[in-house]
Amino acid sequence: MPGADPARGRQLIAENGCGSCHTIPGVANARGSVGPNLTDFAERAYVAGILPNRPGDLTSWLVQPTVHAPDTAMPDLGLTEDEARDMAAYLYTLGDAR
Repeated sequence: MPGADPARGRQLIAENGCGSCHTIPGVANARGSVGPNLTDFAERAYVAGILPNRPGDLTSWLVQPTVHAPDTAMPDLGLTEDEARDMAAYLYTLGDAR
């Protein structure tokens, strides 16, 4: 993702407590089991089973998950577009890029 910072994304993922619900390789103590395991995230066809796994769609999901899935357990974290892009950039380092 041009202009995004995966290292900052990893830090934001840790700071926002994403690992309390998700297992996320490379993020300390990220062994949650409520949400999907994000190992090999880059290889997935869909984000949350509903959006194509493309950078813009993932960023949009991270910024406003309930817009896409009103009944989702995924919380609205109040992320900015830039923060979500950085987090997405980190998630795309997990697994082989398509």
